[in-house]
Amino acid sequence: MNYELLGVIILLIIIISEIALRLTIGFGNPLLYISDREIGYLLAPNQKVRRFGNRVEINEYSLRSPKLLEPKQGLRVLLLGDSVLNGSWWTDQKDTISEMVRSNLQPSLLLDSSPSNPALFNSPSPEILNASANGWSPRNELAYLQKFGIFQADILVLVLNTDDLFGTAPTSIPVGRDRYYPSHKPVLAIFEALTRLIPYAPPTEMEPVNAEGGDRVGLNLAALGAIHHLTTTEAIPLFLTLTPLWHEVLNQTKEYEITARERLIKFTQALEITYLDFLPLFQNYLEPKSLYRDQIHLTPAGNKIVSAEISKLIVGETRHGNLEDKF
Repeated sequence: MNYELLGVIILLIIIISEIALRLTIGFGNPLLYISDREIGYLLAPNQKVRRFGNRVEINEYSLRSPKLLEPKQGLRVLLLGDSVLNGSWWTDQKDTISEMVRSNLQPSLLLDSSPSNPALFNSPSPEILNASANGWSPRNELAYLQKFGIFQADILVLVLNTDDLFGTAPTSIPVGRDRYYPSHKPVLAIFEALTRLIPYAPPTEMEPVNAEGGDRVGLNLAALGAIHHLTTTEAIPLFLTLTPLWHEVLNQTKEYEITARERLIKFTQALEITYLDFLPLFQNYLEPKSLYRDQIHLTPAGNKIVSAEISKLIVGETRHGNLEDKF
């Protein structure tokens, strides 16, 4: 046996496999996360990757958005949420909720221009900022705002899903320990591919975090209350939206979820927060299953519905609110 020839063949197979995995799937270049004492974790800033054919861009503030315009030049809306809003690696940048809202608002603002608000007609394309990360809930989101502020946003939109109401306290444990929250790029794409063959198991250190007791819903509502206080202090509108879990669309909402939803409604009513529940819209959609990629996350079709309704809220605020003095 010619061992030298065999060695060359094996080396060529490794090189070809490495190149193929990087170019076709994006293995070897995952989205990276960084730890933060208050937020728990956030996407590492200044990343541009392509995973499974989807483009992902993270700017200097860990937003899934282009670089901020400095100074601010027109309408700026801050969307705040979790993996549903972020879209992660399974959603191309153009198919994220934030990018769809931006596309929606370009013609809407032009068509809505009027002598009462001429600045909107002359303003550049609106900036729709996407502050989000997989696994975030209101306590992470509040901590993000406390660290970075609201970026001079004219409107803040919270994009929550039902599971967020039960979110645990922020923690940085997953970063570098959980394969879905890497802190460094692997040496080879082949190594990353091999890890996908191993059954997934979260870090054992997460067990006490996931077992957090007490009134989780109350803690998350308190975080939402603090976000509302921040927007009140900044004198900007706050909209709160809620996407349902797939089993809720099937009328299989659990009792504890119903209770949490009722508490959220009372909370928004008490603080007079504009609230939009997507459950009725999704249930009335002709093919609701096409809106979901799994039990929580939405397809581009689902994102399209969410972005359309958020766009309506924003356009309504530009028509009837007091935004003209901000341009």
